[in-house]
Amino acid sequence: MPGRTFPRHTGDSGGAVLGLRQNLAQFILLVAVNALVGGTLGQERTVLPLLATQTFHLDLYTGALTYILAFGLSKAAMNYFAGTLSDRYGRKPVLIAGWLAAVPVPLMLIFAPSWGWIVGANVLLGISQGLTWSTTVIMKMDLVGPRQRGLALGFNEAAGYLGVAATALATGYLATTYGLRPAPFLLGSAYIALGLGLTVPAVKETHHHAKTEAANHPSGRDTPDAGLTTGQVFMLTSFKDRSLSAASEAGLVNNLNDGLAWGLFPIQFATAGLGLVQIGILAAAYPAAWGTAQLVTGAASDRWGRKWLITAGMLVQAAALVIIATAHSFDPWLSATIVLGLGTAMVYPTLLAAVGDVAHPLWRARSVGVYRLWRDGGFALGALISGVIADLYGIPAAIVAVAALTAGSGVVVAVRMRDNDHA
Repeated sequence: MPGRTFPRHTGDSGGAVLGLRQNLAQFILLVAVNALVGGTLGQERTVLPLLATQTFHLDLYTGALTYILAFGLSKAAMNYFAGTLSDRYGRKPVLIAGWLAAVPVPLMLIFAPSWGWIVGANVLLGISQGLTWSTTVIMKMDLVGPRQRGLALGFNEAAGYLGVAATALATGYLATTYGLRPAPFLLGSAYIALGLGLTVPAVKETHHHAKTEAANHPSGRDTPDAGLTTGQVFMLTSFKDRSLSAASEAGLVNNLNDGLAWGLFPIQFATAGLGLVQIGILAAAYPAAWGTAQLVTGAASDRWGRKWLITAGMLVQAAALVIIATAHSFDPWLSATIVLGLGTAMVYPTLLAAVGDVAHPLWRARSVGVYRLWRDGGFALGALISGVIADLYGIPAAIVAVAALTAGSGVVVAVRMRDNDHA
C-alpha cells in the first residue's frame, strides 16, 4: 500500500538482512538454479508432442495431452505442499527433494516402451517442478523483502523460461540430427545433475529472512493477522480476498493457455508441413519472449502497480492466440508466439508479486503454494479443454476457445483485484 515503510534489516531472527544488493550472491545462485529447473521442463516442449504422434501413434489429441494432464495435476499438488513443507522444514530441504524427484525422468522418457511410462515420467516431473520452482520463488521473496519483489520475481521467472526456451530450441536441433530419442533427453539429465550439484553445497536456507520481515511487518493492513491455519490461508487465497483470488483465477487461465501451447502448437505446426527445426524455433520463441520481457515487466510492476499490467497482459495473450488460430505459415506464427510470450511476461511475475504483496510473511509461502496450486492446475484443465475441443472441432477451434477464456480472465482481474495492494 502507498505510504508503507519497511526496514531493510533487523537484529531479530539471527540478524538476517533483507534486500537484493545485500543478498546478491545467493540471489544470483538461485537465478541460475531456476534456469536449470526451466531447462529440465524445456526438454519436453518440442519433442514430446511429436513423440506422442510419431512414435506412439496417438491420433486423438486428448490421448496425446494426457502427459500434460498428469504433469499439471502433480505439479499443482506439489506447489501446495511446497509452501507448507518449506514453512515446516525450511526451504533448502524442499528444493533438494524436488531435484531428487527429477532424477528418473530423462531415463523414463528415453526407454519408455509405452505411453504409460511417458505419463508416469510427467507425474515425477510435475512433482519436481512443483517443489523446485515454488521454492526458488519463495526463497527470492525471502531474500529481497518487499521493496523489489516484482524485480526479483521477474528475474526468477525470466531465468526459468529462458531455460525452457533455450532447451526447446536445442532439443529441436538434437532431434533433427539424432532422432527424437535419446539425445534430447540427455540434456535434461545434465541439467538435473548440475542443479543438484549447485543446490546441495551452495544454496543457503532463507526461512530466517521471512521471519525477519514478519518481525517488522506493518500493522493496519486489510488482510488477516499472521496466525492463520493452512485451511484459512487456502480459503483466503482461493476465494475470500479479492486480490488473492483474482490472482489465483488469472494464474489458472494463464497456464491453461500455456498447456494448450505446449500440447497442440507443435502438432498444428507439423500438420502444416513445418520441419523439426522450424517447430523448435516456434516452440522456443514463445518462452524466450516470455522469459526476456519479465526482466522488464517485473520491475515495472513495482513502479506502476500490478492490476492493470495483469489485465493488459491477459488481453494481449488472447489476441495472439486468435492470430495463431487463424494463421497458416511460419512467419505469422513466429510473430504471434512472440506476442503471446510478451503478454505472458506482463502477467507471470506480476501475479506472484501481487500474492507476495498481500500475504503476511509468516503465511506467504503457503499462500504462494495455494496460488501456484490453482495456477498449475491450469495445465491439467487446459489439456482437457483444448484436447476435447480439438478432437471435436480441430485445433484452431480449441485455440479460439482458450483465447476467449483468457480475455474473460483479464476482465475478472480488472473488476475484482484491488488497485492499491502493491508494495
